Amino acid sequence: MSATGRASGATATAATAAPATRRASAVGRVLAYARFETVGMLRNGEQLLVAVVLPALALVGLGAADIVRLPGDAARIDVVAPGVIALAIVSSSFTSQAIATAFDRRWGVLRQLATTPLGSPGIVLGKGLAVLAVQVIQIALLTGLGLALGWRPETGALWAAVLAWWLGSLSFTALGLVLAGRLRAEAVLAVANLAWVVLAGVGGLLLPTSGDTPVPVPAMAWLPTGALGDALRETLGAGAVPGVGLVVLGVWALALVLAATRWFRPSE
Repeated sequence: MSATGRASGATATAATAAPATRRASAVGRVLAYARFETVGMLRNGEQLLVAVVLPALALVGLGAADIVRLPGDAARIDVVAPGVIALAIVSSSFTSQAIATAFDRRWGVLRQLATTPLGSPGIVLGKGLAVLAVQVIQIALLTGLGLALGWRPETGALWAAVLAWWLGSLSFTALGLVLAGRLRAEAVLAVANLAWVVLAGVGGLLLPTSGDTPVPVPAMAWLPTGALGDALRETLGAGAVPGVGLVVLGVWALALVLAATRWFRPSE
């Protein structure tokens, strides 16, 4: 689905579904909007490319070929697969969400939706649920591909991996909304794509922030990208609970949600 088609569809939904949603519960309206957003993301070829195809190519390339030096004695796929899942989480919650929301905002789609019974809180909740739904699909596909390539994840601290996923998703969704709420759509498109490339390379997503790697950047461990990547590598690679990483992600999630509350207004 093109951005124009998405806007037209959302506008039509806002216009035609309003009488029906007035009779629905608040929860029903949020779930209906989350379903609309999820389908829109899955039908958008550009978003699928960033959210699924590129992470899958990174998993195959870095996991199977010895083209980048990795630290430790662990199998390459055991280091690469958690990092690729972290990259996929950032792709859907930040890059895709920021770009889609920015164009929805420019075409007035969010302003129209905000006047329906869904309201601004419902828009934000619906977007968050849609991101989580898409990420369930992303994680399932990438985990299956990783298993086919020989990945055998540790499951002893799986709850910590799930917590890191949720905190990371919350952080980057909030960051994407802040970006979409403050910049022009074209600027968001450029910044979000450039940030994805930079953070994938040196942000601590694909490669550890420390150790004998080509680009060890320890400071990145204190950013949400490095904290998310390292947390997933610790839980799924070593079965350990990343206490510091979870605290860092929790602090970033709180700060970015407060920032989104301050600077993102669907009705503007």
